[in-house]
Amino acid sequence: MIRSAASDHARLLVLVLACALIYGLEPLTPALARSDFHVQQVQTRLLDDLYRMDARLDFSFSAEALEALDNGVPLTILAQIQIRRVGARIWEDSLLDLQLRYAIRYKPLAERYEVSRLPDREGRGFVSRDAAIRALGEISDLVLIDAARLDPNSTYEIHLRASLDIEELPLPLRPIAYLKPSWKLSSGWSRWPLTP
Repeated sequence: MIRSAASDHARLLVLVLACALIYGLEPLTPALARSDFHVQQVQTRLLDDLYRMDARLDFSFSAEALEALDNGVPLTILAQIQIRRVGARIWEDSLLDLQLRYAIRYKPLAERYEVSRLPDREGRGFVSRDAAIRALGEISDLVLIDAARLDPNSTYEIHLRASLDIEELPLPLRPIAYLKPSWKLSSGWSRWPLTP
């Protein structure tokens, strides 16, 4: 028996609509354009021939993510940092391609929130969720690159993006997180000058 393309398309459409009804998807069009994480500020300085960076990120988590956090589900943030020459072609390698992971979790027995850099960094405790989220958005004194690696005749910029790492969520929650736009939280790439 030969199936028509229209029949296969109709079955796929029914499957997508069924998933939307089961998981209660929000309207897709405005949600896909939404960005709930923002890079507020990036500052660099040259100290002992090393470029160091301080950054301030704003994390506005969705209601679903906050509910999961308050119920003991740790949330992992992936911060991606690149250093590229201004005007570099897309095929040119970055001078730096760094990935940092941070986690925020609620510890119900202690009634405290904990923020830590992964892997295996001891976390800092916070009484309130808002204070923990503010601390999660602070990157300070991060060593980026040796000044000797930069061409003095070129200018460079930092590309920075932060996103919620869905792959680090507990396995039963991942399918819902992949389907619901409220879990797709990212700042998008922002560019900042690398200056001494």
